[in-house]
Amino acid sequence: MLKEGIVLGDRYEVISRIGSGGMADVYKARDHKLSRLVAVKVMKAEFREDTSFVAKFQKEAQAAARLSHPNVVNVFDVGEDRGLYYIVMELVEGITLKNYITKKGKLSVKEATSIAIQVSLGLQAAHNQGIIHRDVKPQNIIISTDGKVKLSDFGIAKATNSNTITANVMGSVHYSSPEQVRGGVSDARSDIYSLGITMYEMVTGRVPFDGDTTVSIAIKHLQEEIVPPSRYTPDLPHALEQIILKCTQKNQNRRYQNVGELIEDLKRSLLDPQGDFVTMAPISADGQTVRVSDGELKEIRNGISGKNGQRSGDKKIRKYSEEPEKDRDDGKSSKLEKGLTIGGFIIGAIIIIILIFVLGNMFGIFKTNRNSSSSESAAAASSSVTEDTVEVPDFSGMTVDEATAAANQRGIGVRKKSTESSDKYAEGEVISQDPAAGTKVAKATTIYLTVSSGKATVTVPSGLVGRSQSEAESALSSAGLVSSVELQTDSSVAVGNVISVDPEEGTEVEAGATVKLYVSKGTDDVSVPDLRGYDEDTAKSSLTKLGLKYEVTTGSSESYGEGEVIRMSPAPGKRVAAGTTVTLTVNSSSSNTSTGTGTGTSGKYVCKKTFAEPSDYNGGSVRMELVQDGKTTVIYDGDNPWTNGDYSEPIESTSGSTGTIYIYEDGVRKWQYSNVEFEAE
Repeated sequence: MLKEGIVLGDRYEVISRIGSGGMADVYKARDHKLSRLVAVKVMKAEFREDTSFVAKFQKEAQAAARLSHPNVVNVFDVGEDRGLYYIVMELVEGITLKNYITKKGKLSVKEATSIAIQVSLGLQAAHNQGIIHRDVKPQNIIISTDGKVKLSDFGIAKATNSNTITANVMGSVHYSSPEQVRGGVSDARSDIYSLGITMYEMVTGRVPFDGDTTVSIAIKHLQEEIVPPSRYTPDLPHALEQIILKCTQKNQNRRYQNVGELIEDLKRSLLDPQGDFVTMAPISADGQTVRVSDGELKEIRNGISGKNGQRSGDKKIRKYSEEPEKDRDDGKSSKLEKGLTIGGFIIGAIIIIILIFVLGNMFGIFKTNRNSSSSESAAAASSSVTEDTVEVPDFSGMTVDEATAAANQRGIGVRKKSTESSDKYAEGEVISQDPAAGTKVAKATTIYLTVSSGKATVTVPSGLVGRSQSEAESALSSAGLVSSVELQTDSSVAVGNVISVDPEEGTEVEAGATVKLYVSKGTDDVSVPDLRGYDEDTAKSSLTKLGLKYEVTTGSSESYGEGEVIRMSPAPGKRVAAGTTVTLTVNSSSSNTSTGTGTGTSGKYVCKKTFAEPSDYNGGSVRMELVQDGKTTVIYDGDNPWTNGDYSEPIESTSGSTGTIYIYEDGVRKWQYSNVEFEAE
């Protein structure tokens, strides 16, 4: 471990250690020449003695330094100082994809696809330069703080000898391709396999092959089929699952042949998630599951048993994996010849047995056993079908998790295909399935589920407020909703029109739900009846029945009889709130006689002044009052008195003196006429 402050190459000052791997330690450092922070990877001491290793380390680092791409952690420099071999790289602040998956459990489809595309773009740039990464894994993928995905450690895995599996690189065995595990030749398709395993982990939160030892994991890469990721993520889109499965084919020829093809399918999967556009080469004889021989297994174990790249372990692995290609081909040819020879004997034996069976049937030798043999064959066939097929259970009413567990017990998988509304099944429960329950299917078959999204919903129509009650009820009925009505007092909305709705317009509700309409019934007021000419008692009774109060004053008028109402305030026809007091002016005989002498008059005085509409009148309600001899008399109270021209109604009085007329609009006194004269009649 380097101390803080040490300077490498007279340029890079070590600040702190930020990580450590099997082959090197990584330090945060300052580049004094360019005044920037960088990451410096320094080879561990145990590898410095191996000149071959050091030469490859430097060669591959220099090759990686040629790369410059937004999705690659760029290598700036490579050097040696006082026996320390180092690589200077871009310092990326962020989190590794491995830590990100651990933190989130599993990633969303959109997020996983975006990361895979960015990693693929970085790999494509490397492959175009003839550089194979050979150690693609979440630990070597960094997500920066600004969301950029970068692939790191180019050339480092290759420097350890790409054809070996030693204790130093077996931490990556979860992501190693079968040809890497087997010690075969690695190429761009090996990186694609490792990326496929990484995508598998992103969408499921787990690696497809795991075990107690690195050997057991390596053997699984060679011999076991990968479990479809939809087994663990039922709602995984079909297209992305097919992409992952194509990347992780054991046969290199069945994978994507270059990263460009992979990028194209990844982008298309975002537009067509359930599309069936991923094509895969047919299975050939050389694409079958690889069986590891005892000798190969021994070599793998020997390579793994060494600690930290001990010389003995490395030699054993190198002897196996660095064997010249010609020798390997000779070995394969020898094995092939041996296999053909043995196969020839087996085929010959089969032909002889068939001839014996045919001849025996011809001469009746096997006639007695034909029925029993046929029964045995049928039984065997039936047994075979039973072992290879299962009956699909009924998943109706189960949640997806429950259906997954039930399916896995029978060796099949499920995947959510679509969602539909349902009045029968709660949200998240299975409505239907394909194939149907009771169908016989092969093991590992995927059953597609239609899942309930809950009861069907309807949007409360807009534009109900302000419409008539009948129109609103018709709109709700057309939308599949039921209406109820409640009348409310409202002076701002016309009678019979909708004031508001509950739930509000635009709200999602279940089909058939009830929506309440609040409809205006206007105001709780009454129209003042015209009681002029009625006797006092009748007028009082009429007001009481309408919920109005009253008070009585006296006046005089020759137009009405004794005791009859001659004036009303508020005026007849005006709408007032219930409980309003109406002033009744009743004709009094005493008012009609004069107490004076010698005048020759009847004691009645009239003002015949004409009142024109004021220029600043705003159309409000009008009240006219006469103030005379300290007494106030209401002479008009109602709507616009000037609708038919000037107001010229005679104003009666029992006094010959002058008076003052006050005129109010909407309760505010606005006009005044003083010294209004009254003449005797």
